[in-house]
Amino acid sequence: MSKPVRVKLKAEDQTSLKRVVREQKAGGRKINRAKALLLLDRSEGQQKTGKVVAQELGLSSSTVSQIARRYVDGGLRAAMEEKPRPGRGVKITGEGEAQLIALACQKPEQGQAKWTMRMLADRLVEMELVGSISHVAVMNRLKKINSNPGKSKVGVSHPKRTLAL
Repeated sequence: MSKPVRVKLKAEDQTSLKRVVREQKAGGRKINRAKALLLLDRSEGQQKTGKVVAQELGLSSSTVSQIARRYVDGGLRAAMEEKPRPGRGVKITGEGEAQLIALACQKPEQGQAKWTMRMLADRLVEMELVGSISHVAVMNRLKKINSNPGKSKVGVSHPKRTLAL
């Protein structure tokens, strides 16, 4: 078993962490990291162990240990920021999404009654907004923004409205 890491916060780091906890504007994970580092700090004579801090915050002891190790090894920024997660990146960026919406709101090509997902996907590739994209990815993006280009004559569909009884 590895030796526990001793966290001694710098004064400016301590001030920054207290501000994060006090303002409560950061995400929950960031606030928990700040609280953990403040509780683990030994610069003012505190002697809380990682297990005690983990119990107080409702975190696992390995999470608290990782936060402490990242602070000691890389500083405050390394301890507070999340590492990039693995996985495929987003194909349609904000600009591409705006173009997709604009395209879906236009009348379809001559001879077509409505846009299909495959037509929209092909058009995005033709416009060189993406290298390649499937019709399913286009459908999911339109679903995410609550759009259904085939439902109404032209434009983005509106959520169902309930009738007043």
